[in-house]
Amino acid sequence: MKQNDDSIQELVGKLRTARLQQIPKTRSSGTDYWVFGLAGALAVAFIIWGFASPEGLGDTAGAALDWVITNTGWLFVIAASVFTVFVLVVAAGRFGRIPLGKDGEKPQFKTVSWISMMFATGMGIGLVFYGVGEPLFFYMSPPPGTVEGQTDAALSTAMGTTLFHWTLFPWAMYAIVGLGMAYGSFRLGRSQLFSSMFTPIFGERIVNGWGGRVINILAIIATLFGSACSLGLGALQIGGGIQSTGIMDQVGSVTLVVIIAVLTAMFVASAVSGIERGIQWLSNINMVLAVVLALIVFIGGPTLFILNVIPNAVGSFIGDLPQMASRTAATGDDALASWLSSWTVFYWAWWVSWTPFVGLFIARISRGRSIRQFVTGVLLVPSAVTLLWFSIFGGGAIGIQERAERSGDMGQALANIVDGAPDINFDLILFDMLGSLPVPEWVAVVLMVVTVVLIAIFFVTGADSASIVMGALSENGAEEPSKKAVIFWGVSTGAVAAVMLLAGGSDPAAALNGLKNITIVSALPFVLVMLLLCIGIWKDLSRDPLVLQGRVARELLEQSVAEGVDRHDSGHFSLVTTEITVVTTEAARQDAEEKAERKRLEDVEDTPPASNT
Repeated sequence: MKQNDDSIQELVGKLRTARLQQIPKTRSSGTDYWVFGLAGALAVAFIIWGFASPEGLGDTAGAALDWVITNTGWLFVIAASVFTVFVLVVAAGRFGRIPLGKDGEKPQFKTVSWISMMFATGMGIGLVFYGVGEPLFFYMSPPPGTVEGQTDAALSTAMGTTLFHWTLFPWAMYAIVGLGMAYGSFRLGRSQLFSSMFTPIFGERIVNGWGGRVINILAIIATLFGSACSLGLGALQIGGGIQSTGIMDQVGSVTLVVIIAVLTAMFVASAVSGIERGIQWLSNINMVLAVVLALIVFIGGPTLFILNVIPNAVGSFIGDLPQMASRTAATGDDALASWLSSWTVFYWAWWVSWTPFVGLFIARISRGRSIRQFVTGVLLVPSAVTLLWFSIFGGGAIGIQERAERSGDMGQALANIVDGAPDINFDLILFDMLGSLPVPEWVAVVLMVVTVVLIAIFFVTGADSASIVMGALSENGAEEPSKKAVIFWGVSTGAVAAVMLLAGGSDPAAALNGLKNITIVSALPFVLVMLLLCIGIWKDLSRDPLVLQGRVARELLEQSVAEGVDRHDSGHFSLVTTEITVVTTEAARQDAEEKAERKRLEDVEDTPPASNT
């Protein structure tokens, strides 16, 4: 029994320590000039390189991409599965009831606003850019080694592969960072720095020193390139909308740079206005616009076909998940390696690069929710909305394409196979689909204009979150970073986006490849950071007072049952428990203050009086 008593007392000691750790610590404030200076210098150097020699930057990025795909493509694939399994285990297990805040604290935002802000920030612009083109592309040209294109099987594969890229896996990555930050900041009182989540692994001395600075710099760089990639996609598609509405016959590099400049000014203005005034207002507007556009496409498009696509897509995703999650370059030839770099590995790298700012942002808006509520909301709700979005836009596009193929009227088709590949221009395909709807021409033009506005606001809601987070990371986790820091990182994002587009070339398809290449390369170091973060989160949660209380209760129960069996053999007995004093957070704080005061008084008494000589 002594061994059991010792074990229980050890747990009680850990519980008291955990309570003390919940007392907020004094945080440093102001700009961390090392983090801001080094990250800013890297950003400026990249911008200068890109404008001075865009072709040289493009060639270097292409060579780096080849190395990353050949040597570390497997890492992205494995890491994505690890992240998804990790958050599901955390939410479903003993950690699920832990609150992301003080015991009894209520959520800061209403559920509807919480979901709309999270969704718009997480991937809104990507859904608009790829919503039509990706499912249609996979229908016409499925992943190498799967099925024949433009068949019923290709439809299932197209929708399943698209959901694989856009639902559970990316949101699991966001959830890891959001969970770690929300728990550390609101439960333990740590600073809102990315590095603070690594305290249980490296300790406070390293995290508050250069080790933490390196982590925060990596987080800023990943955020910078991830948001710049989104800005580039938004500029490309807005350019496509301008071209489709007849405002301009051709959109070139100069026009794209102007679009980037306008978008940058918009999201910087939104960012400096603050979260509640800027992002929440824009997110709610955007959700309304997105719903209206989706309803019009659903009603005006092949409605029955879309309804049939939804269950088919879910079934295909579930059935093909093991194959999709384990697909690497080792299972195919050069064609598969090229496909992976353009799609799956690109997406995993893109989502990883978004995790610092999306994760930190959803942490800031999720205070007061339990871990189980948080993971359920972050994984399932956006995934369900994503399913509907791709079914309406992607499924509708496939329905239009399939109808044209069966009737033999390829003039009504959205795309054709040219030189063995679909001639899909991702900048224009959404507008082509809107133009094919059975509505008057002026209505189609209005829809295109609404779509351009939707794209712009979707980007603004994501990019202003990114600039706020980068500002906070460079100012010791400030909840409201200074306007000058937010403006600097916002302008840097716009400049990097312009450089990434120019590095790809003047052709839109080449420019898109330039965005993808640089995003993948820049995200590689952060995959390792994310894997370490999983370990840190697990260690933190294992020491939470609620978890330790549960362990104490279980061990007491086991000890009582064992003692009863020993004493009474097979007879009846009453459970024997041990009374334990649990120190509350407030009591721990008062006790610590009293001890510090007593120590100060003792030091004063022991100090000899000063000499008058």
